[in-house]
Amino acid sequence: MSSLSFTPSSTNKLSREDYRRQKDLEAARKAGTAPAEQDEEGKDINPHIPQYIAKAPWYLDTGRPTLKHQRIHDAEEEKKDDQWYARGLRAGPAATKFRKGACENCGAMTHKTKDCMDRPRKTGAKWTGQDIKPDEIIQEIDLDYDAKRDRWNGYDPSEHSKIYEEYEKIEEARRKIKANELDKQSTTELVKKTGDRIAAEFSSDEEEDDEDKYAEKSDMPGQKVNTKTRTTIRNLRIREDTAKYLRNLDINSAYYDPKTRSMRDNPNKERGAEDSFYAGDNFVRYTGDAPNMANLQLFAWQAYEKGTDVHLQANPTQGELLHREYLQKKEKLKDTSKDSILAKYGGEEHLNVPPKELLLAQTEQYVEYSRTGRIIKGPDRAVPKSKYEEDVFNNNHTSIWGSYWADGNWGYKCCRSFIKNSYCTGLAGIEAANSSNLLTVSELISDEESNKKSLVEIHIENMKKSKSKNVDDSNKHLKRKNLGEGDIQLDVKKLKKALEEEDKRNKHKKIDFYIDDDRKRPYNSAYMGNNDKLESEITEEELEAYRLKKQSYEDPMANYVDEED
Repeated sequence: MSSLSFTPSSTNKLSREDYRRQKDLEAARKAGTAPAEQDEEGKDINPHIPQYIAKAPWYLDTGRPTLKHQRIHDAEEEKKDDQWYARGLRAGPAATKFRKGACENCGAMTHKTKDCMDRPRKTGAKWTGQDIKPDEIIQEIDLDYDAKRDRWNGYDPSEHSKIYEEYEKIEEARRKIKANELDKQSTTELVKKTGDRIAAEFSSDEEEDDEDKYAEKSDMPGQKVNTKTRTTIRNLRIREDTAKYLRNLDINSAYYDPKTRSMRDNPNKERGAEDSFYAGDNFVRYTGDAPNMANLQLFAWQAYEKGTDVHLQANPTQGELLHREYLQKKEKLKDTSKDSILAKYGGEEHLNVPPKELLLAQTEQYVEYSRTGRIIKGPDRAVPKSKYEEDVFNNNHTSIWGSYWADGNWGYKCCRSFIKNSYCTGLAGIEAANSSNLLTVSELISDEESNKKSLVEIHIENMKKSKSKNVDDSNKHLKRKNLGEGDIQLDVKKLKKALEEEDKRNKHKKIDFYIDDDRKRPYNSAYMGNNDKLESEITEEELEAYRLKKQSYEDPMANYVDEED
């Protein structure tokens, strides 16, 4: 057992066999059969020292058995930790002449011209040889890992005393101001109290408690002083502020919850959230850092559901870092997917266009407009191009389809063809179209000749053409169902007279057989006489005159009047 030695690593996990060997070695050392452990200085370590004392902590562990972490550090080592660069110290007197390789600006040998911290001179020390600065003291301080990363290394604690002195002066000035205000307030209250006591002696009113009275007057905004218990009660709302339910007295405005004193919606929606002084509680919830906090909490919940141990309240820094990493990966994945789509389908040139703000921005071109909107001075307005093809002529045409219209049909103006995509025949097609229209010209001539007749004659002729039935002329008293039917022969003189009477009736709205109330009209009112109210016939001429003079309200051009004529 004397030759047995075992020094396991503090970081590796021991196997069952190694653990048994370690226990046997410790027992042999305690029994004295095995040599004791030695530290880095060659000194023996007592095997009866407990393990929690002999084992060094993780931040002082060197990987070897030692008791150095239990001993007091030397004073030299403590001074070594406090070492820092001496600022502003110079090495002896300055040189009198410029030395080769020195700084061209100040003349010191310890730095180059680009590293010089002095004021740049108009003419450097290299050329003037005057005011040469002494060399700086360059120190070589060996700093360990922790000293290099210690942000308080080299800090002078005496600098912090200046902050204490500054705050003490401020507090002292504040106490003096407050004491002066209390003295002034006490004198004014004393004068008021004495005046009230003198007035109370000569009055018959009940005496009021002066302390309560002046305590209420000296009340601060948002506080209430109870003079009986001498306690200050903090109100939930400063009384100087306008209550939320007074922002808009309309009943149909935003809902106000009196229990929680909250109004979530904007009471004045017509003004807008930016212009109004109070825009509702929800406006504050969805502005500032509130949405970011909600997104962070949502990310923490989703990550926890997927197996990641994230808790926003327990470890907010971890949640913030994970959320930031998640957003970066999301943006990177979006960019890679976008690049893959562009690489597969193309179209990257459409994404590299200038923004609309630059394309539609203002220009320096001066333009004057009239009251009607016409351009008086300046360049003409650019005509926008259509997405359709313009001025494209096919099949030898010199005009586009739709440039000619006749008889309800569209065609080509160059050849007057009504067939789309047909071959252009030019003047030959126009002559052929004119020869085919000779019949229509003769019909137009006959129509012009017929227009020379009076309207009554034309109407009678049209009635004769449309009617083909024969009616017995001996039946003078026609029945109502046969009136205006069959082959009708109208007398021109009687028709003119009936038209004159119809004009009078339309003008005056009064005739002999006119009855204001339809309920008083007799059964056979259509056959009532003119004066004697006897049964008489309504002639075909009178019926035809009524039809001619009757206004057609369904005709949209009935009341049209051409102002140019």
